[in-house]
Amino acid sequence: MAKHHLNIEKIGGTSMSRFSEIVDNIILKDKEHTFGRIYVVSAYAGVTNDLLEHKKTNQPGIYKLFEDQQNYPIKMIRLQKSLYKLNETFRDIGLDVEAANNFIGDRIDQAINILRSMDNVLASGYVSRKELLLAAMELLASLGEMHSAFNSANILKNRGYNTTFVDLSGWDDSRQLTIDERIKDSFAQINPFSTICFSTGYTKGTEGIMREFDRGYSEVTFSKIAVLLGADEAVIHKEYHLCSGDPLIIGEKNVKPVCNTNYDVADQLADVGMEAIHPKASKPLEIKNIPIRVKNAFDPDHPGTLITKDFIAPESKVEIITGSNEVICMEIHDTRMVGEVGFDLRIMQIFDKFHVSYISKMTNANTIDLIIEEKDCTPHFLAELNEAMEEVSTSPVAIVCAIGSNIGQPGIMAKAAQALAGKSINILAVSQTNRQTNMQFIVERDQFSQAQVALHGTLCA
Repeated sequence: MAKHHLNIEKIGGTSMSRFSEIVDNIILKDKEHTFGRIYVVSAYAGVTNDLLEHKKTNQPGIYKLFEDQQNYPIKMIRLQKSLYKLNETFRDIGLDVEAANNFIGDRIDQAINILRSMDNVLASGYVSRKELLLAAMELLASLGEMHSAFNSANILKNRGYNTTFVDLSGWDDSRQLTIDERIKDSFAQINPFSTICFSTGYTKGTEGIMREFDRGYSEVTFSKIAVLLGADEAVIHKEYHLCSGDPLIIGEKNVKPVCNTNYDVADQLADVGMEAIHPKASKPLEIKNIPIRVKNAFDPDHPGTLITKDFIAPESKVEIITGSNEVICMEIHDTRMVGEVGFDLRIMQIFDKFHVSYISKMTNANTIDLIIEEKDCTPHFLAELNEAMEEVSTSPVAIVCAIGSNIGQPGIMAKAAQALAGKSINILAVSQTNRQTNMQFIVERDQFSQAQVALHGTLCA
């Protein structure tokens, strides 16, 4: 008997908001193989931002109002009404709107009651404020994925398919289970080859998935399901291809989808914020040798990008030009570091204390340059570094990277530098390891886009 092929497939929030296309392009595209695929869904676009905070602008959501003891119930009622309106947009493709409204409405009402109880406990001063706030964040995060997963299963059920809503939120389950235990328990009695499963991207666990993984929790759930159920392939559906460059910068006609790459490249991308997959989600898949396929949900006939453990491009080439203009260069100059073993340990201890990670590091006899995310450069962090070091300065910059599974070739650094010089772009700093998967160039922030265009035109042509 042939072995069944099991796919675990993650659908992002922007794609979920266009669910009628998701049904046609993904779920029902191959009607002979609708089973054997477990869909892990994110909340609809913008919903988690409303519940917690905006992922990019940090605009406060309901959680922040609760933390500051402001009028969060009003905003929750407004969210409830907006979710009812969103439900109505799915009526034509099969959603039982009344059932969907009752489902999410009941849970928002319960959430308000739970948060009010937490308010009273916080006011008493008898419990840890930090732990209770983390619990509130977990509670709010779960609402978005419960809503989208319930709706998805309901829509396909009403179109005549056997579906299962897998609720990993533990909403009505007070058992103290770890994340892994809850996933195993929830899928123990489900045969994914006889039903279409829609799972919440949020999983309740004693360790706290938000505490451990922050906003990357839905990809972590996706990864854990794939590992624990022994998936043959883990598929991520995004609203775009993983391309050789940003089409908004390079131009749609000038970029091309990357067909194959490896986990090392995926890590390099994540390090500068261009996540093919959250690094804490990719590592378990890599260890289990489960390939990841990144697909464009709106280009269903394209096979997407296959990420495997062992792929190395047979010919040396740069696969992707990317980077970030939301970084700063922190320059630490100290004449005492010359010849002193472990001098930079002092720097790293301060980084560790403030939970700051660096993207790139360049050194000489008495100077260390570290590229960090701008949001991490807080006044307290800077003050402690200034107290410990002779001279600390910061400047806003951009980092532009040329990445590939096999970019090692004579003269490639010279070609890249010449491409930048040809556009009058000064290289402030440069970094490359012996592994030769990522050349990193630090440039002036206002030359971020221009540098990418120059490198892509020379290295990816």
